[in-house]
Amino acid sequence: MFSFLQRLGRSLMLPVAVLPAAALLMGIGYWIDPAGWGANNAAAAFFIKSGSAILDHLGILFAIGVALGMSKSRDGAVALAAVVGFLVVTNVLASDSVANLLGIKPEEVDRGFAKIDNVFVGIIIGLIAAWTFNKFHQTELPAALAFFSGRRLVPILVAFFAMLLSLILLFVWPLVFGALISFGEWMLGLGAVGAGLFGFFNRLLIPTGLHHALNAVFWFDVAGINDIGKFQSKDAVKGVTGMYQAGFFPVMMFGMPGAALAMYHSAKTARKKAVAGIFLAGAVSAFLTGVTEPVEFVFMFVAPALYLIHAILTGLSMFIAATFHWTAGFGFSAGFIDYFLSLKNPNANEPLMLLLLGVVYFFLYYGIFRFAIKALDIKTPGRESDEEIAAMALSEGKEVGAADDTTTGRTHKYDKLAERVIQGVGGADNVENMTNCATRLRFELKDNSLVDEQTLKRAGSAGVIKTGRKNAQVIIGTHVQQVADAVDKYLK
Repeated sequence: MFSFLQRLGRSLMLPVAVLPAAALLMGIGYWIDPAGWGANNAAAAFFIKSGSAILDHLGILFAIGVALGMSKSRDGAVALAAVVGFLVVTNVLASDSVANLLGIKPEEVDRGFAKIDNVFVGIIIGLIAAWTFNKFHQTELPAALAFFSGRRLVPILVAFFAMLLSLILLFVWPLVFGALISFGEWMLGLGAVGAGLFGFFNRLLIPTGLHHALNAVFWFDVAGINDIGKFQSKDAVKGVTGMYQAGFFPVMMFGMPGAALAMYHSAKTARKKAVAGIFLAGAVSAFLTGVTEPVEFVFMFVAPALYLIHAILTGLSMFIAATFHWTAGFGFSAGFIDYFLSLKNPNANEPLMLLLLGVVYFFLYYGIFRFAIKALDIKTPGRESDEEIAAMALSEGKEVGAADDTTTGRTHKYDKLAERVIQGVGGADNVENMTNCATRLRFELKDNSLVDEQTLKRAGSAGVIKTGRKNAQVIIGTHVQQVADAVDKYLK
């Protein structure tokens, strides 16, 4: 079950990764026409409509992303099946269709069916499409129907399964939608406290990769909150919409770089040059894009108490921003790029105050991390014992501090890194499957006890997570896609 949820969380990253495009396009439109939402300028309307085309169809994007992520092969047939299934459900359960099916007046149709084109339904369809592909993509039909065998069978089956799902949802969806609305209203009723709790649990779930599922409830139109979508629309309430986003900016743009600087200053003098790249890359990634995992995984497991403090500070930032109604929004994550684009959004409310809070958070994170690392003797990168450093160097056959110049016969840096990663997870023969999310390589292994964490760290990994006996995640950073492509090529 845990492995399934991890894979689902990873799958959600594919459609989420499309959101920066929407944010960029709509952000440009708002800069051109901040008051008219495109009504006063054709160029602004062009950009805003282009961006909203993505945000208005997240349901089908999530269906495709989940189908690809949960299937055993990244085959186009499973994506096509997801589109087919989603179209069947959303057309059968459209309000006018429901009125006809139930023999009632259009105004008597439950309000939930007006929202059937949503992320929640998209995820269900994606799971159905992936299951169908995994089970039937190699099925052989009788000779007369052989043309429809294998992958061609998958979209056909999904269409029938989607019809069955539509029949179930015809009676179940009003109950599900009502429960989701109640949950969203309960969280909204908590106001700033609810925003703080969301920030706290969002960080706590990062190690499992399940934070994406929690995010979907508050950021997208699953429970009626849709904080990201509404922030980019006229449906926003100024100073309120964006409360589930704004508090992340001080943490990601300033808190994480402060933590990275503290860990760098805490490293041994002889090791600072060796680890500077890790912390600099992590800090820049967090500040610019809001991707914090390269920094978080450095201390997450070596200092769980410190990570708990990080989660509490995140919740506190969310609470403070929501209390004072400081709002800004993002399309991908709370980095400077999204912050800059949201400044001209008419729904942003006193966004400059988030920068002031961010400066406070930089010194707060720096001070707490520097004190805790020294007081508790936490072995963050660069603070390894002399014996560990010597052993690492000896295992590579070189002196401590020598440059890492592995010769593999390949010239591309990602090819060299891929070979190191494959070696670190026990060799190609130990790998059953490999996928990736925004910052991690996710392996299904025959035996994860063969994983060599030191080899992976020397290759540039910020951390390694092993779950169960067969799963392992290797934290790479924002260039994970290039590494994943190289690993995939090496395995094939």
